[in-house]
Amino acid sequence: MTQRVYIKTVGCQMNVLDSEMVIADLKRHGYTVVDRHEDADCVLYNTCSVREHAEEKVYSALGKIRESKKDHPDKLIGVMGCMAQKDQEIIFKRAPYVDMVVGPGQLHTIPDLLTKLRNGEGRQMAISLGRKDDKQAVVARSHETFDPLRDPTMRPTPFQAYLRIQIGCDKFCTYCVVPNTRGPEQGRPPQQIVSEARVLAEQGCREITLLGQTVNSYKFSADGETTDMTSLLEMLHEVDGIERIKFVTNYPKDMTERLLVAVRDLPKVSPYLHVPAQSGSDDVLKRMKRGYTIAAYMEMFERIERILPEAAVSSDFIVGFCGETDEDFEKSVALVERCRFKNSFIFQYSVRPGTKAAERLEDDVPREVKAERNHRLLEVQNRIAKEENAKMIGREVQVLVEGPSKKAADADADSPAVQMTGRTPCDRIVVFDGNRRQAGQLLDIHVDDVSSHTLIGRVKTVDVVSIGL
Repeated sequence: MTQRVYIKTVGCQMNVLDSEMVIADLKRHGYTVVDRHEDADCVLYNTCSVREHAEEKVYSALGKIRESKKDHPDKLIGVMGCMAQKDQEIIFKRAPYVDMVVGPGQLHTIPDLLTKLRNGEGRQMAISLGRKDDKQAVVARSHETFDPLRDPTMRPTPFQAYLRIQIGCDKFCTYCVVPNTRGPEQGRPPQQIVSEARVLAEQGCREITLLGQTVNSYKFSADGETTDMTSLLEMLHEVDGIERIKFVTNYPKDMTERLLVAVRDLPKVSPYLHVPAQSGSDDVLKRMKRGYTIAAYMEMFERIERILPEAAVSSDFIVGFCGETDEDFEKSVALVERCRFKNSFIFQYSVRPGTKAAERLEDDVPREVKAERNHRLLEVQNRIAKEENAKMIGREVQVLVEGPSKKAADADADSPAVQMTGRTPCDRIVVFDGNRRQAGQLLDIHVDDVSSHTLIGRVKTVDVVSIGL
């Protein structure tokens, strides 16, 4: 009998890609995908450990499915991803009805583990080695992802896809669990990446987003030759069918002039750069072990302004990190005011067990202060975003149409006219009145109005000139 699988993904783009590959692998083994956990024989939760809220969200979801497991004891429940690698046996203790725990470096084992469960072999756990469990090369191999299996049906749109170029991280920021959950930093072979890009193009994908924890640090060495991020972009630029290339997330110290020139000179590469600052205070950055100062960050930012004056830059900020004073926070506000980011993802610091901050630093900023700082910085960022977007009014932008907008979700599915949404090369969201047939097309849109997060426009009309025959 065909087994039915339901998967719920929490967290970053890496998790979205992992879920796509797991489903592709399971389909190859005869599974079908269902949209409700009630209808599934196997329920998978792909988890995140970056923030406490993401973990509690998973445990809450697991609690809700407990009754379903009582009614259907043959239903298998698996927890995969970063939380699985970090918590391991803790998950079985907190949720004893879970059958399987699988770290992000062991996702290729899921079909075999499910078979073992069906055969009555008891709980299954597959995790990668810890950073200190063996030599680095051995640890790294235990975190490698399996050969790429892609499934277009698992993507938000069939025209856009994530492409992993780098695994793991060696930066060891004191607040971050990723170096432990995803292992040592290692670049994938460039030939494998280009081959996967060709597969995506054959599947109808027009835009790829290259993924890595510090994506612009990408390097792969073999046979005495080293491929860096710039060289990789040049190789991917030659893939027929791919029309846009983006990459996230970047590390400030590796945003070289050579890379920025490549972004400027390669037409397919989008001038959108996500470069997290995390704080505007050198004292906080030092406690975070970010590896740069604000002066160095601004040197990088001014290099972007010089080489790519039309680029859109976005950032991440953590407010309320250990020891952050009012003065430290005001420096973050000042940095946002100076850089005028397209947008910023702002998070309240939460202690992550297993990190250096959890071991060595006191979480001494009150919760209400974190919340107030979060609200204030978000207000500043939203104001700046709207002011920057307003500069686009009256201009024409090229948009890759993704599909109907959220507003159109409740519209009559049979109606041809509907509000559509897409993104510019600089990753700005655009909405316009159109029709569903436009999904996947590149259209020129005239911008008439804006909000903090959205450009509002209309399709550029084409003047028709009669030609005598």
